[in-house]
Amino acid sequence: MLGSRQARIEALRGRIAAIEAGTRTPTPVLPFGDPRIDRRLPGGGLPQAGWHEVVGEGLEGESGAATAAFAALLARPRAMKGAVVWVLRRSDLHVPGLVNLGFPVERLILVRARDEAEGLSVLEDALATPGVAVAIGEAEAPDLVAGRRLQLACERAGGFGVVLHRRPYGGPAKGATGSAAFSRWRVGPAPGRAPPDGLGLGPPAWRVALERCRGGRPGAWILEQSEAEHGPHPFRVVSELADHDLVETQPERLRRVG
Repeated sequence: MLGSRQARIEALRGRIAAIEAGTRTPTPVLPFGDPRIDRRLPGGGLPQAGWHEVVGEGLEGESGAATAAFAALLARPRAMKGAVVWVLRRSDLHVPGLVNLGFPVERLILVRARDEAEGLSVLEDALATPGVAVAIGEAEAPDLVAGRRLQLACERAGGFGVVLHRRPYGGPAKGATGSAAFSRWRVGPAPGRAPPDGLGLGPPAWRVALERCRGGRPGAWILEQSEAEHGPHPFRVVSELADHDLVETQPERLRRVG
């Protein structure tokens, strides 16, 4: 009875989100499989025909290691359904690391762009191409015009897009701009759990904040890679963070991670 009630609530949220977006029917969503996250997303998950922003903390804005790993797991369920295009500014994506995350690298197409404008153009073309299930690209600050073009491309072919905010060659950060993304996630590394036998490394973990979501509510969690091979989503919620955890200063966060 409780499950059916929850399903009706999630369906109602999806219809409301569809009305707000100006569409007649709810778009298919990608749920996390945990109500602590899904209840904050309209329709109970991320739209599969839409794009999402992932922003790193501290040095992640240049290295992009934690954000790339998070994006790979975020998109992994969709990546099993077609080709994956990853648009890079630097040729530094660690593909063996994606294998350890269970990402289907045999479906991966890597494209290196000369600059941000070219990268966004390639990303748009990939999202609009039938057969491409996921397209991930690096860009520091896509403006509203570029963001709307990405969303139209997603809707045209049903692609799932992720934009990793990154300055791959350093330099001063650009000012904040508006965004047409459905959601915005801020991601940093978190200490992982030790394995039960004390040998080796435990699953990777991230400190994740949902900063903005169209029709949804913000939240923050510690997530780790799920040990289950087949589940609703490759993330597992370790803990839900309270509001005071979100206002830590940057040095405090870096000390905790280190």
